[in-house]
Amino acid sequence: MRKTTAATAAALPLVLAGGLLLLTGCQSEKDALASDKPGLSVSGAYLPQPAMTDMAAAYLTVTNDGAKADRLTKVTSPLSGDITMHTTEGSQMKHATSLDVPAKGELKLTRGGTHLMLGKLDHKPNVGEKIEFTLHFATAGPVKVQVPVESTTFRPKD
Repeated sequence: MRKTTAATAAALPLVLAGGLLLLTGCQSEKDALASDKPGLSVSGAYLPQPAMTDMAAAYLTVTNDGAKADRLTKVTSPLSGDITMHTTEGSQMKHATSLDVPAKGELKLTRGGTHLMLGKLDHKPNVGEKIEFTLHFATAGPVKVQVPVESTTFRPKD
């Protein structure tokens, strides 16, 4: 605390002369605080057109550029009031109450691995349609994403 006060006092004459020095200093402190939080973004989202009218799966990648880990705790969408998260161990699918998003890492939801299951669909989505999903996290605020419906056999290019 003493260093910050001393630095501010030392910069005061320069602020009066230049105006932006203190503002730049405040921005640096703000950036330092922001690095203690998850920095989440979503990419590669898709929902293969379901073969059935009552169930679908969705896949995406959550990237965390922040220095703090987070957890995906819930996913909501107007398409389904019944979205669950699953992991796959061997050939067994298991329900997950949350999924970890590591600091400076990724949470990948992929075919044959961790994924979202949607039950009780509002309608059977068509190829080209975009479905809104809201991802809810333990620490970060909700993240909305438009998920395109792709063909049933779609495989993303990695």
